[in-house]
Amino acid sequence: MGPEPSARRTSGCPARGPRAPAGPGPSLAYRPGIAEYRTIPELFEETLAAVPDKTWLLFEDDAYTYAEAHGRIAAVAAGLRRHGLAMGDIVLATARNDPRYVFLWLAAAYSGVIYLGVDPRQTDTELDGLVQQTEPTLVVTDANLDELFAEQGSLDGPGPATHDDPAVLIPTSGTTGRSKLVTQTHRAYAMAGEGFPWWIGLAEDDRLMTSLPLFHINAPAYSVLGSVTARASLALLPRFSARGFLDSARRHGATQFNAIGAMLEILMRQPERPDDADTPLRLAYAGPTPPEERHLEFERRFGLELTSGYAMSETTYGTVWAHGTRPYGTLGSPRQHPRLGVVNEARVNADGELELRNPAVMKGYWGMPEETERVLAPDGWLKTGDLVTENEDGTYTFVGRRKEVIRRRGENVAPAEIEEALASHPDVVEVAVVGVPSELSEEDIKAFVVMRDGADADFDELRDWAAQRLTAFKVPSLYEALRELPHTATGRIAKHRLPT
Repeated sequence: MGPEPSARRTSGCPARGPRAPAGPGPSLAYRPGIAEYRTIPELFEETLAAVPDKTWLLFEDDAYTYAEAHGRIAAVAAGLRRHGLAMGDIVLATARNDPRYVFLWLAAAYSGVIYLGVDPRQTDTELDGLVQQTEPTLVVTDANLDELFAEQGSLDGPGPATHDDPAVLIPTSGTTGRSKLVTQTHRAYAMAGEGFPWWIGLAEDDRLMTSLPLFHINAPAYSVLGSVTARASLALLPRFSARGFLDSARRHGATQFNAIGAMLEILMRQPERPDDADTPLRLAYAGPTPPEERHLEFERRFGLELTSGYAMSETTYGTVWAHGTRPYGTLGSPRQHPRLGVVNEARVNADGELELRNPAVMKGYWGMPEETERVLAPDGWLKTGDLVTENEDGTYTFVGRRKEVIRRRGENVAPAEIEEALASHPDVVEVAVVGVPSELSEEDIKAFVVMRDGADADFDELRDWAAQRLTAFKVPSLYEALRELPHTATGRIAKHRLPT
């Protein structure tokens, strides 16, 4: 038995840093009549009432005020009703970065419909698997998306959902090869929207910018709802392009952006230009950020302040650098709420794994009670799967991932899914997939294969085989043929003994 887990709370009202603005309009702590926990539509309704004619969402040459966006949301809600969707039904959408998918997501929230946004790059096999897993009432792709906007509609307040109702299913790779669908509540998303502007210091005159995918949690919870709660604006980019990123910020007048994965390093590896810092950008958020020297180099080059934090699909309340602190190399301390105060607890268990307990923790994995029980205790403590060390100042330093998931290009990838695809090749006898260090941070994917007797290891053919069955970011970039794979005494592949 190891030592007893230690619990630590941080203050709900840390002092602001010297560069932080006054905050997102009137302090959330002093708004009367606000329920303890809220829904996604309730956030939007409050901002709509306050600033209906303010420009909210920008995309390429289009711009929508809060009132115009509300009208589009109402039209889609009417479209969902035409298709027979009601409270608790599921709509699956291939959610590429396009305002129409933002309106669809919000219309689902207003309707009490559970939204499952999936990667539009998925293969038919992957999409069919999700459909079988969830049995959605409606599947929306680019082919039928516009039909949902065919008629005008109306919305009578924030709709039927409560803060504890499921709002979103978030696909995340599972170690069994099946997608684990995180069931997240309205409360978790609303708390993220309320917290994000306060954590990093956003004001009403800010304009957020995101190129992160709408089928993840970051863009909808932090950028979309964060801009709404701050009564700010949001520029949505179709995708991340390092070459055009700064020009997009200039074009849209963006003052803040979020980054995941290797985005910061990719930006740093672009040819340096004398006008790199000549943009409206003043804030960036990423998690985790580079070591101190590289962190400061990034800030100097682009003329902005970079803040670090940590969260996951299973809870929007992880950690963040507290106001007025810059604990380089750490994940920060537990996030708290600007209105509710201390709501988030963190501890390190006997195995060195970070555990969190807060109202934004998921309800569980959809249709997977055993998977849920492995990570979510009856008393609400969530095992994050991440190994950390706890520092004397209440911050946490990331050590590594406990669960066997490869992190590549900001995506979680399950090795079992890739192994299954490669093992279906007629010449492959056995396969093991692992993550290996990448020069761009995070990991690359390497496949070790054992070929049948007499068959040549044609890695280009194997790569093409995998590409026909997997989304591009899941396809291994590195291959090695072995005569046999190492095994444990019980017959399991001993991945720790592979020559990585």
